[in-house]
Amino acid sequence: MKENYCLQAALVCLGMLCHSQAFSTERRGHLRPSFHGHHEKGKEGQVLQRSKRGWVWNQFFVIEEYTGPDPVLVGRLHSDIDSGDGNIKYILSGEGAGTIFVIDDKSGNIHATKTLDREERAQYTLMAQAVDRDTNRPLEPPSEFIVKVQDINDNPPEFLHETYHANVPERSNVGTSVIQVTASDADDPTYGNSAKLVYSILEGQPYFSVEAQTGIIRTALPNMDREAKEEYHVVIQAKDMGGHMGGLSGTTKVTITLTDVNDNPPKFPQSVYQMSVSEAAVPGEEVGRVKAKDPDIGENGLVAYTIVDGDGMELFEITTDYDTQEGVVKLKKPVDFETKRAYSLKVEAANVHIDPKFISNGPFKDTVTIKIAVEDADEPPMFLAPSYIHEVQENAAAGTVVGRVHAKDPDAANSPIRYSIDRHTDLDRFFTINPEDGFIKTTKPLDREETAWLNISVFAAEIHNRHQEAKVPVSIRVLDVNDNAPKFAAPYEGFICESDQTKPLSNQPIVTISADDKDDTANGPRFIFSLPPEIIHNPNFTVRDNRDNTAGVYARRGGFSRQKQDLYLLPIVISDGGIPPMSSTNTLTIRVCGCDVNGALLSCNAEAYILNAGLSTGALIAILACIVILLVIVVLFVTLRRQKKEPLIVFEEEDVRENIITYDDEGGGEEDTEAFDIATLQNPDGINGFIPRKDIKPEYQYMPRPGLRPAPNSVDVDDFINTRIQEADNDPTAPPYDSIQIYGYEGRGSVAGSLSSLESATTDSDLDYDYLQNWGPRFKKLADLYGSKDTFDDDS
Repeated sequence: MKENYCLQAALVCLGMLCHSQAFSTERRGHLRPSFHGHHEKGKEGQVLQRSKRGWVWNQFFVIEEYTGPDPVLVGRLHSDIDSGDGNIKYILSGEGAGTIFVIDDKSGNIHATKTLDREERAQYTLMAQAVDRDTNRPLEPPSEFIVKVQDINDNPPEFLHETYHANVPERSNVGTSVIQVTASDADDPTYGNSAKLVYSILEGQPYFSVEAQTGIIRTALPNMDREAKEEYHVVIQAKDMGGHMGGLSGTTKVTITLTDVNDNPPKFPQSVYQMSVSEAAVPGEEVGRVKAKDPDIGENGLVAYTIVDGDGMELFEITTDYDTQEGVVKLKKPVDFETKRAYSLKVEAANVHIDPKFISNGPFKDTVTIKIAVEDADEPPMFLAPSYIHEVQENAAAGTVVGRVHAKDPDAANSPIRYSIDRHTDLDRFFTINPEDGFIKTTKPLDREETAWLNISVFAAEIHNRHQEAKVPVSIRVLDVNDNAPKFAAPYEGFICESDQTKPLSNQPIVTISADDKDDTANGPRFIFSLPPEIIHNPNFTVRDNRDNTAGVYARRGGFSRQKQDLYLLPIVISDGGIPPMSSTNTLTIRVCGCDVNGALLSCNAEAYILNAGLSTGALIAILACIVILLVIVVLFVTLRRQKKEPLIVFEEEDVRENIITYDDEGGGEEDTEAFDIATLQNPDGINGFIPRKDIKPEYQYMPRPGLRPAPNSVDVDDFINTRIQEADNDPTAPPYDSIQIYGYEGRGSVAGSLSSLESATTDSDLDYDYLQNWGPRFKKLADLYGSKDTFDDDS
């Protein structure tokens, strides 16, 4: 601090000396005698005259941060006309006049009464004037001058940030740029070296260096290893005055972190790992874990594990747990202690991402040997076959042996086995099993036609440890026995036409029959059809076997009559081809029916033939009931007509077009307040003359064009409406007030739907109006309008 005060005092003296020299020099260069004429010859001999001023100056200087006891003398104002008698008064005005700068009105000395700071304000503009002390009359014109604050080195350099953070890859080359730090100095950079900064490193050597002029920090040592030291703290100094003694300085801290690169291979901490696995382990179960250490981090430290050799490559596998960077050894296939008790694996750990810059540091992998011992376990019994298939004949007596299952204990102890049936697979308890030898027997006769296959499960458990058990599926096929006789495949019924005795017999069968047998095909077809022995000479019908499991029934005679017998029951014997064969007698119904000349059936009812003799009682009752219903309908019709006293059908002459228009007119609903006068359409005869408008007063009469009038009795409503539209469009006295707008208008407040049928002629309607043709001449016009197309074609 003492050195700084001495330096400031020396600078103040030096500044005042320079200021006095400049001021005196300036005044000597610019002062001119005042109020005296001066003649000067020009180039061509002219005499020039100019006025002289008593003072001329440009600027004063005052050094900043002056802390002396007396005010600082900035300068002195003096006029040539000042003879020292005190008649001239000096006046100072402008920036800081009277507060910072004061003037002695007699001598003209200017003093600075306050300490000035160039960093707050670098200069002040003032105005000086000399006046008569008594009259205040200006003796000199006002003159402006500037007081500049002379800078001293009073501000130390400051960095933009108090601390910096930077990263640089490890093992970077010497001179690698890390970060640039920047400081600033508030002093005047144009005056001296107060703002000239020089950077230097105070802490962080010998690892880093800094450029003196730019502040760029660079690496100074090669092969800096992150794994040895990751973070460095560097202190950088910025000093003004060009770094010379006496300059002010500022410092900042820079934290530099070495980022990781893949410069280290993975390494197993040991050469051999010992593991064990139980023979009872299931595939996918974890056996053990190994880990290769890699000091790198992130993706540079990722390691993948693989099995490269060993006698257990087919039984074991290894996967990588990327969360823990461990290799997980798992069982791939079951192992057996009795077969082999130890396995060996060679496992390799290698980096996933390799940096080509450091490939020379490789190889980036390592291997290890894993020895796995198989442990003995109490294993469940093992069946000699994965599944069993046995056969048994249906209807076999209870206790019949179906087959046998066999299991053994794979352990060295060879414990005895106990067998049982899973009753969930044998709910009906068809079978039983000997718990000691595994023989399966039936408990009841089986029926193949109900179930051809039976599937059960058999357990085998160790006697001394019931928890150790095995399960095997057993399929039992029920063999067929010919125990079902064949029957008709369907409820057959034959029909034969009645005929006289002289008509020849037909070669076509009355009916073709077939059979069905529930037994297997070996005990079913071929079927044999025949008549029972007692009616083998049946005079009416015979059976012919077609030898394809079908037979035809034929008539032996003609002349069948419904009057004599209308129904015949023919027994037929069907035998199968089983051993021994089974047979059954089935009854075929044959009806005698009436036929036409072509042999087509007309009726098979016996009563229809005797209708010529008289009506049956049922037919008479039906006829009487119909007559009574008709009489009741007539009475009701007459009664209703008398009560109404009016015709049921309106015969008044009506204009068809009027009716259609009235029916099809649709109001606008509750919100329709602009409905038009429908009388125009209701009076078609008015088209022959001009009908004046009621809502406006026409400016002149408009005669309708005669060529647009349709025939008076025309029933074409479409032509009539088109004519009205053309008249309204061509009428200059009428606004656009035609009837077309109302057809598509539905009141917005109406909840009812459209009742219009105007579009029925252009749509596909399901209604049939052909019945109008039967209502007489009064409805002929409606029939012509709504009749079918065929009717119009016929009329034309």
